[in-house]
Amino acid sequence: MSHVLHVEIQPATAALDAFGATLQQLEAGQAVTPHFSIGFETVPQFAKVFTPKRWELISELKKLGAVSIYELAKRLDRHYRNVHQDVALLSEWLVIEKDEHGKVFVPWDEIDVRLPLQAAA
Repeated sequence: MSHVLHVEIQPATAALDAFGATLQQLEAGQAVTPHFSIGFETVPQFAKVFTPKRWELISELKKLGAVSIYELAKRLDRHYRNVHQDVALLSEWLVIEKDEHGKVFVPWDEIDVRLPLQAAA
């Protein structure tokens, strides 16, 4: 089974509507397919979190597997403090996790970013 993180740019009302529909399915006893997503209301808000350096960090971390932040910073040739800050922020957004040994990793096989054209206007 593939683990996909869906990143969506949409109004908060759309996210609440989707949550409400899922809740109704659960209350009705229907099976619900797991769906992991994070949302942003605007493209600038998304771009503030997913900077080019952070995309590079995510890509390198996925390639390396679970490593220390120190090792990740060395591999990226970046200052430890900056990588630590990026890892902390991406962890808050559930893009990166820590294992029981304190090593960080990307738990997703894919990050699917969706930008409806109406939101871009």
